Amino acid sequence: MTHEEMVAQIEALKAENAQLKEKTSRAPSLTLKVSQKGAVSLYGIGRYPVTLYRQQWERVLGHVDSIRAFIETNADKLSVKE
Repeated sequence: MTHEEMVAQIEALKAENAQLKEKTSRAPSLTLKVSQKGAVSLYGIGRYPVTLYRQQWERVLGHVDSIRAFIETNADKLSVKE
């Protein structure tokens, strides 16, 4: 293997390494699934899915503005997971 070939291979490996690091550093995407019992499960927030029935999701989503206001008001007291 010539010096130029080794340099080219090293550069290719560096590029591949950078791509792999970028993939793992992104936040996981959120996905929804219907559970066996007919509830909606939200995946991608934590280790386990958040599973609520339709009426529960509708109730939570109906309070989005007050939830955001609460989070903003209490931002200094809330932990942030990096």
